[in-house]
Amino acid sequence: MTRALADFVGRWAIERTITHVGAARADFHGHATFEPDGDGLAYHEIGTLVIQGHPPMQSERRYRWDADLNVYFDDGRFFHTVPPMGGKTQHWCDPDDYAVDYDFSAWPNWTADWRVQGPRKNYRMLTGYRKAA
Repeated sequence: MTRALADFVGRWAIERTITHVGAARADFHGHATFEPDGDGLAYHEIGTLVIQGHPPMQSERRYRWDADLNVYFDDGRFFHTVPPMGGKTQHWCDPDDYAVDYDFSAWPNWTADWRVQGPRKNYRMLTGYRKAA
């Protein structure tokens, strides 16, 4: 089924695992909200990031999504386009490649599976979203 911007409105519980090659695993637990903002949605996530061997820390990020499921960084730069039916897309940030696979097959639960590779980066970041009550 094709996803539209309105499908994402609301609050989502997030569970994220970040697996670095040759480094400690990290886990993020928190929530994200998609709130109407002009003709798009403001995305804000906040939670706790735990890196093995380190004390927990608060983590947050913001994006903006438009009606065509284009995602922009908080400063307005284009990031990537979410495929409406799920699937692969990517973002090149010289010299690093950010490839993601969106899976909407268990909607309203969904995942974003990022693989990031570059001269100093090599990790997988798997994020699960579950609609919050």
